[in-house]
Amino acid sequence: MSAFQIRIIETGECFPCDSDQSVLEGMVKLGKRGIPAGCRGGACGVCKVEVVSGSLERKVMSRSHVSEEDEKNGRVLACRISPSSDLELRVIGGMKRSVCKQESEKSFLK
Repeated sequence: MSAFQIRIIETGECFPCDSDQSVLEGMVKLGKRGIPAGCRGGACGVCKVEVVSGSLERKVMSRSHVSEEDEKNGRVLACRISPSSDLELRVIGGMKRSVCKQESEKSFLK
């Protein structure tokens, strides 16, 4: 088991994630309210992210949420991937609204 750093590009936040856990599990440990964890098995699609750099291990993902083209372009379900190096990712879809919500609220309050 190795620990890697996962960086969320939109917020600049980093969190540790072990190679034997999903990226979603690591992300949940950030403690942000509203991170959509859904089913945690790839069936609901709410944890879709785009991996910009790094390498990962993938488990089978539902094609109703991640097309072959999505997967080729790094768009995957955070609950179905584990890091095998440090990763940089973008949050997309429902995940983006939840993860970036607090950042946009901070900007509004400044």
